[in-house]
Amino acid sequence: MYRLHSTRRTFLRAMCGAAGGLALVRCRSSAEQPATPDAPPRPAVTQPRATSGDSVEPAWSERLTITVGPADADIVGTSQRALQAAVDYVARLGGGTVRILPGTYTLRNAVRLASGVRLVGCGEETILCKAPSTTTRLAADSDWYDQEITLENPEGFELGDGIALQTRNPHHGGTDIVKRTLVARDGRRYKLDRPLRQNFWLAGDTTASTLFALLDGDGVCDVAIENLLLDGNRQHNALLDGNYAGCIFLQDCNRVSIRRVIARNYHGDGISWQICHDVLVEQCQSFGHAGLGLHPGSGSQRPVMRNNHLHHNDIGLFFCWGVKYGLASGNRIEANRVGISIGHRDTDNLICDNDVLSSSETGVLFRPERGRDFAPHRNRLERNRIVDSGGESGIAVDVQGEAEDVGIVANVLRETRGPHSRVGIRLGAATQRILLADNTIEGFHTPVLRETAA
Repeated sequence: MYRLHSTRRTFLRAMCGAAGGLALVRCRSSAEQPATPDAPPRPAVTQPRATSGDSVEPAWSERLTITVGPADADIVGTSQRALQAAVDYVARLGGGTVRILPGTYTLRNAVRLASGVRLVGCGEETILCKAPSTTTRLAADSDWYDQEITLENPEGFELGDGIALQTRNPHHGGTDIVKRTLVARDGRRYKLDRPLRQNFWLAGDTTASTLFALLDGDGVCDVAIENLLLDGNRQHNALLDGNYAGCIFLQDCNRVSIRRVIARNYHGDGISWQICHDVLVEQCQSFGHAGLGLHPGSGSQRPVMRNNHLHHNDIGLFFCWGVKYGLASGNRIEANRVGISIGHRDTDNLICDNDVLSSSETGVLFRPERGRDFAPHRNRLERNRIVDSGGESGIAVDVQGEAEDVGIVANVLRETRGPHSRVGIRLGAATQRILLADNTIEGFHTPVLRETAA
């Protein structure tokens, strides 16, 4: 057994305890702004009333609830149309709950989330399943200002379907993707719900596929998703990158809570959110995805991910670009290629009290990125249990690139399959001020490897 100690451990434990109290933050109203020497605080709102245009309201004991189900519901149906009708109705009346009764709902398009709407199922008895996808090439060019496409083979496409258009950009060679809905047709020509705003030309090997997220939020806030089983039907669907879809996909959203959701078998990511702030994912399962189990995406601030089970994905938990002040705690992350990955400008995050088990390549990876200004600084990895990582030359914790001021404290790193060439903690040559303290490192050929510059 190999132990590392530091006199700073008491200080770090205190920091971990304080950060463990992270919670979703509500935006302050003007009445809640702090006082300054020249401006005393306004009186607190103690008896709010519903007032035109004012977001400060009473704590209503009951709000509107609409049920959806195969029978005996306010809205009867098992398609995305029934679910969307309920969401839109509740949103139009100022918010409330859509309760989805037991049954299997087959989706040919995403259910679009709305601000102030809570989507609640009946646990594993409420299944939202993606229909099999269809893919065809375009038969004519469409320019960025067009709002129509022509399909080479329209078989398998229906009006109302959600689609993803993919093409090779003629200027830089990368892939451009947009998501749209088919709203009208004449033969092989289809009108889209919105203009393209990018060029989709035959020269780019352009395709149209019936691909979409099961639940999709764009620019919404104060949303809850609870007690649902979301099935991506991976074996019957083409791949769609997690920057565009997943069982749940959010873009530019605030204050979203996802609780007790099972997200499984998406040919992409499980739960992905991009430039979204104060997202809570709690007591969920995310597994069997081609991509990432949880994907706090670029620019997302203050995500809280706790007590989830993430398994059999490519990466269990992936911190994308610029994710800051996040908390990942109490998660069981197992049988992924990489358990946890953190990198490009991901700073000031706390990863504590997780079980990272049986990763086929690396337990926890601090990605190398492209220089000091892009590295993951001031992150803390504390009190985690990281067991059986990678093959015979596997690494439990791999800190690469130019990461600085990272704390790796009070973790248990264990290898039960024999030492071989396995490494407990590897520190890249360009890393600086990496604090190792009170870690228990057992069963590795090399407990700690500090690389040196060539």
